[in-house]
Amino acid sequence: MDALDALLNRVSAPRLTEPAPDALQRQVLFRAALRAPDHGQLRPWRFLTVEGSDRNRLGELFASALGADATPEALAKALAMPLRAPLLVVVIARVQEHPKVPAQEQVLAAGCAAHGILLAAHAQGIGAVWRTGELSYNARVAKGLGLAENEQIIAFLYLGTPERELRTPQDLPLEQFVQAWP
Repeated sequence: MDALDALLNRVSAPRLTEPAPDALQRQVLFRAALRAPDHGQLRPWRFLTVEGSDRNRLGELFASALGADATPEALAKALAMPLRAPLLVVVIARVQEHPKVPAQEQVLAAGCAAHGILLAAHAQGIGAVWRTGELSYNARVAKGLGLAENEQIIAFLYLGTPERELRTPQDLPLEQFVQAWP
């Protein structure tokens, strides 16, 4: 698949199953992530992979983060969330003090790294979906994943084999999003 095809046709694959990407495919995913725009070459990102029984442990962390007043339904949902794909990649922005590269730019660079993983997945026929939600911003989840004070979760990328054929992306009218200035 060429680059323009990947850019123009990538869609989320919310229903994923085994197998997960293999070792060679993962190398391509992370090499693509490392090509994200990176002012100052700070490399303001890092990645955690979660698979196998560790997905259950992540679900337990999610459930514990909901607190004592969580409903049984909410707890069940939190426990099951990491089981929606055989591989999860936690994308973490690692913001560093820098006189020329503001924090927001570093977070955006980490977001671009996440997008690089999604594009590389699509180009290899791997299904992927970017998820966040309230647990992405939860202090207990951050601590349980070992994040430092200067780090934040950008995405939980779910990766695997699509359970069904991917949809065709909607062709959006460019004039709704692009205007000349002034």
